[in-house]
Amino acid sequence: MELKTLLIIFLINFCYVTLNTIRFMLTMKGSRVIAPLLSMVEISIYVVGLSLVLNQINNPVNLFVYALGYACGIVLGIKIEDYLALGYIMVTAILPLNEENKVLPELLRDEGYGVTQTIAHGREGERLVLEILSARKSERSLYKDIKDFNDKAFIISYEPKYISGGFWTKKVRERNKRR
Repeated sequence: MELKTLLIIFLINFCYVTLNTIRFMLTMKGSRVIAPLLSMVEISIYVVGLSLVLNQINNPVNLFVYALGYACGIVLGIKIEDYLALGYIMVTAILPLNEENKVLPELLRDEGYGVTQTIAHGREGERLVLEILSARKSERSLYKDIKDFNDKAFIISYEPKYISGGFWTKKVRERNKRR
């Protein structure tokens, strides 16, 4: 009976934290329907799991298994978030301005990325600045493409909260309509 209880405690907290991670991700992406519904399931699971531990608080193994389920849930939640990779990223790549690097924007556009290029002045001379909009699912591939082209490129990225207008977003909207 003890092993069964420990397994239930582990699984309950494992499920709770996994759902919590997914719900948090959906909340950050602006999901106004699925995130609240998921939170109802999540909190119900949490209350059941916590009550199992609190009803037998004198058993430290229960608490350990509860914490272990929490940690494993975090790991799975992160993997699910990486797999889903919802949303978009904005990447700024800065390279020395030279003839060789001037072809990179067109190569990236051919790969389906939205690219805006500007010339800037840095400490060591003129630079090519690329502002690249990409689906998060393509994030690692984009970094690899840039680094393969110029391994000394300075790259920084962030997730935009709001995107409107522009050629690339129009293309994405059309692609989503076809699905």
